[in-house]
Amino acid sequence: MNESSPFVLDVGKVLREGMPEPFLRVGDSPDRIGAEMIAVEPGTEVTVEGMITPLGGGVLVDADVRAPLTGQCVRCLADLVDTLDVHVSAVFSASEDFITGEDAEEGDEIARVIDDKVDMTQAVIDEAVLALPFNPTCELIGAGECSEAKTGVPAPDGVSGEEERVDPRWAGLAEKFGNLSADDADEGDKK
Repeated sequence: MNESSPFVLDVGKVLREGMPEPFLRVGDSPDRIGAEMIAVEPGTEVTVEGMITPLGGGVLVDADVRAPLTGQCVRCLADLVDTLDVHVSAVFSASEDFITGEDAEEGDEIARVIDDKVDMTQAVIDEAVLALPFNPTCELIGAGECSEAKTGVPAPDGVSGEEERVDPRWAGLAEKFGNLSADDADEGDKK
């Protein structure tokens, strides 16, 4: 457990005194948080603010996480910049018998309090992946439309008005293999 991480919280006082306690942590993200094409990169400053609430044999951590996002548009490959802003609620067990009974299912595992500390990194990663777009685009992130004039990428519907125009993202393949659609048509005529 990396104690310098903004996601690692000391919950000892809350467990002993039984009173909720607010917290504010600012630090560098120890891990990449997000989806494949857009994420908070390691080393990026993250702000975590919330409340630690005692639950008897455990604690509930409610936190708002805010950090800068960077990524690429899946349509035109332009750089994207946005802000991750997610709310995370996570329960941590301080004792073996924290949750038992008929409602507890086999395989359900609750994160543990270790040496009076909790690490909510995985909860933040899980929430961020659910909140962020799997295929971010300029429009989706709010950077405007993918401009064909700027990027050379055809309109999203695939209609560019020029039948033989090659999408610049695939130009290297077209140079290497030539015009495959014309070759495929010739093969179909021979059969």
